[in-house]
Amino acid sequence: MSPAARSILAFGGYLLALGLGLLLAPDAMLALFGQPPSGEPWLRVVGVVVLILALYYLSAAASGNSAFYRWTTWGRPLAAAILVVLAAARLAPRFVVLLSVVDVAGALWTWLALRAECRHP
Repeated sequence: MSPAARSILAFGGYLLALGLGLLLAPDAMLALFGQPPSGEPWLRVVGVVVLILALYYLSAAASGNSAFYRWTTWGRPLAAAILVVLAAARLAPRFVVLLSVVDVAGALWTWLALRAECRHP
């Protein structure tokens, strides 16, 4: 497995944990971020979406889909930027900025790995 694939696999694992947590125990996930419990069904819906996204990442890593890896190097920072804007506008809780940091760090890891692969095929 290439270094870029490993970065995608790791991010897929993160998404898998996040998605399962939101789907199965949303209030426990909120507690991890110091948030009060919520009866909102949308947290579980988001959990399903994140879970499916995780499966895309894990499948891409297993198949060596480098095009997917490249797509994530702009998609994850874009998602992070939107989350930061939402938090700044008080339309999302502040803890989503922490999730943004994970997104950007993961994208940077993938980008650096892809760049190294281009230099040393």
